[in-house]
Amino acid sequence: MKKAVHFGAGNIGRGFIGFLLSRAGYRVVFVDINAELIETLNEKGFYRVMEKGEDEKVYRVEGVTGILSTEEQKVAEAVAHAHIVTTAVGPGVLGSIAPLIAAGISRRLQHSPEPLNVIACENMVGASTFLKEKVMEHLSPSEREKLEKTVGFPDAAVDRIVPPQSGTDPLGVAVEPYFEWVVDIGGFKGAVPEIPGMKAVENLQAYVERKIYTLNTGHAVAAYLGYEKGCTTIREALQNPQILEAVKGAMAESGVYLRACFGFSEEEHEVYIEKTLQRFLNPALEDPVVRVGRNPVRKLGPKDRLVYPSVRALELGVKPVNLARGIAAALKFDYEEDQEARKLQQMLREQGIDVVLNKVCGIPDESPLRDIIKATL
Repeated sequence: MKKAVHFGAGNIGRGFIGFLLSRAGYRVVFVDINAELIETLNEKGFYRVMEKGEDEKVYRVEGVTGILSTEEQKVAEAVAHAHIVTTAVGPGVLGSIAPLIAAGISRRLQHSPEPLNVIACENMVGASTFLKEKVMEHLSPSEREKLEKTVGFPDAAVDRIVPPQSGTDPLGVAVEPYFEWVVDIGGFKGAVPEIPGMKAVENLQAYVERKIYTLNTGHAVAAYLGYEKGCTTIREALQNPQILEAVKGAMAESGVYLRACFGFSEEEHEVYIEKTLQRFLNPALEDPVVRVGRNPVRKLGPKDRLVYPSVRALELGVKPVNLARGIAAALKFDYEEDQEARKLQQMLREQGIDVVLNKVCGIPDESPLRDIIKATL
């Protein structure tokens, strides 16, 4: 049986990537830092995935095991004999797991000429490329040369809403029915794995940016405006007509750039926006605004979901008023349990808005975007 090693046994790992790998016939080995979760996986050997839509569907995912990420030798051995390696750990953790993957690849290169593909399934542009760079840092020059011939790191775009979980099942995962897993066909070594639900494409960047600058953008604007208005969930926020209008407007403004850069038609993008809004409004997926809005410093970054499409829209002659509203609301996100939110509020108090717009958002002093944002604060 084919073996997949997946880093990250959280809800996205189990409910999305691990789920699809298992259904494709892989025996999935999860690697995670959570000892209780790994122990439960090994005890049960299966978990359930519940698709929450108009009709709920329940799937049983069997033949799964787990390894603690601190068990470095076991992890390396698993990677060395894997047919595919995937991740869903969060962009900030990729550097931490790179040594583990490198150790496994090092072992593999000694005994197997078979190609291996490592796919980082993260909310990050070029995540697999980034992971490859980090892995290479832990290999010798000769190993790097061999890696280039036999190990692929195809970049990917992933999209599935996995809300906070409820219930007593420690492994069960509730997910939305919709998902998208698109991978750069040019990044593979050897044959492209046959995984139903994974789509290999030549124009990956278009899918990556459409997802980040439409879904992630709209989600963030809904979260920050909803938090500002005292809403608890994304669905509650979008039931406010003013917030709904701003979210639609923000996604349309980012769409100006996406259509100009990748050739999406106006009609096509409008359909994508409407589909995205329907996903946000799924009554079975009550997603808290504080969860979606977490890590505001990262989400206000110059290449992330709010600032980047705002800058590009301005370059194309469109004033991004709704995106600016989202940025302004993100600057006010003061959720005390979020470390980045506390850091952001401290920066604003001690250094002022202009410094934050420069240091956090990367918006130059001469940019008119600064004034548009300030006008909405």
